[in-house]
Amino acid sequence: MNIIAQIKEPIHVEMELFEKKFHESMLSKIALLNRITYYVVNRKGKQMRPMFVFLTAKMLSDGDVNERTYRGASVIELIHTATLVHDDVVDDSNQRRGFFSINALWKNKIAVLVGDYLLSKGLLLSIDNGDFDLLKIISVAVREMSEGELLQIEKARRLDITEAIYYEIIRKKTATLIASCCALGAKSVVDDAVQVENMRKFGELIGMAFQIKDDLFDYSDDAIGKPTGIDIKEQKMTLPLIHVLNNCSAKEKSWLINSIKNHNKDKKRVKEVIAFVIDHNGLSYAEQKMVEFQEEALVILDNFPNSIYKESLILMVNYVIDRKK
Repeated sequence: MNIIAQIKEPIHVEMELFEKKFHESMLSKIALLNRITYYVVNRKGKQMRPMFVFLTAKMLSDGDVNERTYRGASVIELIHTATLVHDDVVDDSNQRRGFFSINALWKNKIAVLVGDYLLSKGLLLSIDNGDFDLLKIISVAVREMSEGELLQIEKARRLDITEAIYYEIIRKKTATLIASCCALGAKSVVDDAVQVENMRKFGELIGMAFQIKDDLFDYSDDAIGKPTGIDIKEQKMTLPLIHVLNNCSAKEKSWLINSIKNHNKDKKRVKEVIAFVIDHNGLSYAEQKMVEFQEEALVILDNFPNSIYKESLILMVNYVIDRKK
């Protein structure tokens, strides 16, 4: 059994029912929309976000979930899917998970409208059922994700990202959505602000580790045995590079910044930057920080009694930093 199947095992019944409910939540009277959303549903990823919702809910309620839990999972997946559709337009990306993106098949205008539609469907699912407490959690996540993306764009122009700003960017851009999954799962089954906040913090820590792992992939060998350097080409300042910039000589820093600003399309120069970052402990530093976030998340789980749901969450925490892609 692979690791994802192992994590899903205690919630496989809920995940199957969730898929049906999620598909229903997307339905429209517009044939074009239904064709596109059908395409989206059939090219789903690992579905980590609904898994966090159900595992958190079941851990806190001795294995019980309710309709609010299903709605919370559907809303988060609708919002997440909307952001992915919009991201592909913003990034001018023609592929998503090895398949054509919506904008590649149906053009940007339709992709933006489909993203808006999914976002509104998510919000209405909460409003129509009076889940205003869940809606607040999700709305904060949507606001923070937008702020995180814009903060990253603003800082990329000047290449002046400190480690503290980097953490703020990834907390908003990535961690906030995983934090909201865990807070939603908790809020759907318990009315205890401390428990909800503990699980929100747990999700945030996992999200931080998740994004640092993603940033490390840019420096690791890809399928053809070469580091990709995509972040450098896009002038994205990630933790390995930030650490090295803050700990090298003025001359080296000047060379690095010049390379990223003016030579980021030069394959040879990008390769040299990658080698420099690796040689100056950028990767080992980022890995150490990633493990610190992981360990902090596991400490939060220590406060809960042992259960198969807690075991799956521990597996999920470890999977986040052990995954190969």
